[in-house]
Amino acid sequence: MIEKNRLYAVPLDNVLWHKSSYTANNGNCVEMAAVPGLPAIAIRDSKNPEIPALRSDADQVRSFIHALAADALVDA
Repeated sequence: MIEKNRLYAVPLDNVLWHKSSYTANNGNCVEMAAVPGLPAIAIRDSKNPEIPALRSDADQVRSFIHALAADALVDA
């Protein structure tokens, strides 16, 4: 398990952000980046990059993306 204090103390100023290749040119998308030194992914709104990024365990993000691709999300 990732230690929460350590995760949020990691600066994201110099990370390489990635957008989906399916992104339209309207700016409505999310960007993802690996969190340096941790098995985590940062996710931010490309329209508002100054807002703090959501950070999550890399395996959880991977599982979420696979569930989206398989249309396997279940309403709670």
